[in-house]
Amino acid sequence: MALQIANPVVIGKVDRLASATGLNKTRAVERAVDVLLASARPSVSQADRLDAILRQIDALVIQPSDRPDVLEWDENGLPV
Repeated sequence: MALQIANPVVIGKVDRLASATGLNKTRAVERAVDVLLASARPSVSQADRLDAILRQIDALVIQPSDRPDVLEWDENGLPV
């Protein structure tokens, strides 16, 4: 699908960018979009963030060996 830009200010900026970089207008716009997309991406993926959160939660959970044993057990390992 073709892209039309009707804003004369934007057209002027694209012309200046193409001239300053020596690229054609299409390539200049493509490069500018690539730069903006790269800077807009989070440095850490959502999966990495979720993993970090889950590790923090795991660290907060009381391990079974740390819980007091409120039941009494017989020699067969059954609660009394």
